Amino acid sequence: MQAPRPPARAPRAARPARPLAPGVQVRVDAAQVLDAVVHRGRSLKSELAPVLPRLPDPRDRALLEAIVFAALRGRYRYEPALRGWLQKPPGASDGPLLALLLAGSAQLDALRLPAHAALDATVEAARALGRPHQAGLVNALLRRAQRDGFPPTDPAGAWPQWLRSRVEAAWPAQAAAMFAASAQPAPMWLRVNRRRIARDAYRLMLDEAGVASAIDPRLDDALRLDTPVPVATLPGFDQGLVSVQDGSAQQAVDALGAEPGARVLDACAAPGGKAAHLLERDPALELLALELDPRRLPRIEETLRRCGLLEDAASGRVQVRAADATLPAQWWDGFSFDAVLLDAPCSATGVVRRQPDILLHRRPADIDALVQAQARLLDAVWPLLRPGGTLLYATCSILPCENADQVTAFLARAPGAIAEPLPDTFGHLAGPGRQRLAGEDGMDGFFYARVRKCP
Repeated sequence: MQAPRPPARAPRAARPARPLAPGVQVRVDAAQVLDAVVHRGRSLKSELAPVLPRLPDPRDRALLEAIVFAALRGRYRYEPALRGWLQKPPGASDGPLLALLLAGSAQLDALRLPAHAALDATVEAARALGRPHQAGLVNALLRRAQRDGFPPTDPAGAWPQWLRSRVEAAWPAQAAAMFAASAQPAPMWLRVNRRRIARDAYRLMLDEAGVASAIDPRLDDALRLDTPVPVATLPGFDQGLVSVQDGSAQQAVDALGAEPGARVLDACAAPGGKAAHLLERDPALELLALELDPRRLPRIEETLRRCGLLEDAASGRVQVRAADATLPAQWWDGFSFDAVLLDAPCSATGVVRRQPDILLHRRPADIDALVQAQARLLDAVWPLLRPGGTLLYATCSILPCENADQVTAFLARAPGAIAEPLPDTFGHLAGPGRQRLAGEDGMDGFFYARVRKCP
């Protein structure tokens, strides 16, 4: 007789996922963002955008950004050392491992975080990423980094050879300083909204909050924080008292020099900082802000709303539109502009310290395409300017083909176009314009050329 079977065991309930220890999620997110940017060609901005809102604590958001930016800026030092310490070359599937090691290296080296916290959280992140078999390797390599440090390396090595050669040819005496500056974090520049508060009064608010700031005599609305702080900690930020904008970008409004009550076209307006600055300077301004990508319009509108400038839009004096500036027939009302601000799309080689993934993603063909697009924009907006009006051409590039050469070619083909000299407060003389070099005076690299249309 067959023995009776024991009763079937009830299925085991799935164990809830164990919550991660404090700080581990930030390291997991940092590794995933770095893996996407370094190994899969993704944009740093697009990768961070969905991740940051998922971290409820602003300190975690600030730490994530600090780790990722420091890892990308220091990658030219970290990667050779890490690969040399590995007993065998990493495999095709080891992108997440290398990204986590970059994140750990940045914490120990650039950010100088307490070693025990950085090591423990990064090793635990290896397990959370599904790589428990590599947790010991992560621990060993980061402990070696802590003990031995990373050997000094020329910051120029972070730049692809083709781009490095162009910068060295254009600025032989200053190239090394620009490469070094691009490997360092930038200071935080603020633009005080003069329609809401005087700069000195806002500086006093910063002092009371324990935030040290400095004034640059070239910039009427700016304050520089050599030690950046989270935006959420800036007094009155949500109320529009102040915005974050580099000093070089703030100078664009000065270089344009629009007259009070002028009718101004901001031809490439996103994210809206220069449009807001124009309106903060002149409440009587009539402004049309264009942006090619309609997905970026909410960013411009939010900038204007926070700064208390949407009432100008309600009055009809300020318009924000999705439109292609090279196709005026689709959006122009036939009335000439007194001034045109053309902050043209460019290689962004002057802002590498703020967008370090540029060095990973930029290609020679990109420069050629950008130069052609800039020329089309210049030719399209020039006829919309009234006789006697001014056009400011600006980029955040340090390459002459996008800057001095571009404007020189435009002047040769545009009847009645005359370059107006700008003072040396805007940087080095560069053909018909001025060039501030990357990191110079604590500012981003930027080019300005003001062109007047003869009456």
